[in-house]
Amino acid sequence: MDDLRIRRAAATDVPAIVAMLADDPLGAKRESPGDPAYATAFAEIDADPHQFLAVAEADGSVVGTLQLTFIPGLSRRGATRALIEAVRVRSDQRGAGVGRRLAEWAIDTARSRGAAVVQLTTDASRRDAHRFYERLGFVASHVGMKLIF
Repeated sequence: MDDLRIRRAAATDVPAIVAMLADDPLGAKRESPGDPAYATAFAEIDADPHQFLAVAEADGSVVGTLQLTFIPGLSRRGATRALIEAVRVRSDQRGAGVGRRLAEWAIDTARSRGAAVVQLTTDASRRDAHRFYERLGFVASHVGMKLIF
């Protein structure tokens, strides 16, 4: 995918991003395309210098997305962590290298901004995603927990 461009998301990209979030068995249960809450959330993300909502664009169309968050901390001698979240690739583009390019972009961006660690969570049921991240060098080193309200 030579023409793939990764850039900061714009408000006009929100419908395409939400469509990708909703386009899988887990997202179909928790996302509501068209809900105005997404525009509010986008504005908050876009205004925060620790957040980078990225889209992968090919031929003028959004084909992938992820959110990269920079978390300053005291552990690891004051290290910054980079957190990769909400990685999605449009269903007709899966297997074409979009996810790999997005992940490599996120890792390179984290490194260039001085992050000491890049981490992510992936749902326990997403076995293919686990293998994908392991191929990129990620190690399942922790047990994640959530409290959903």
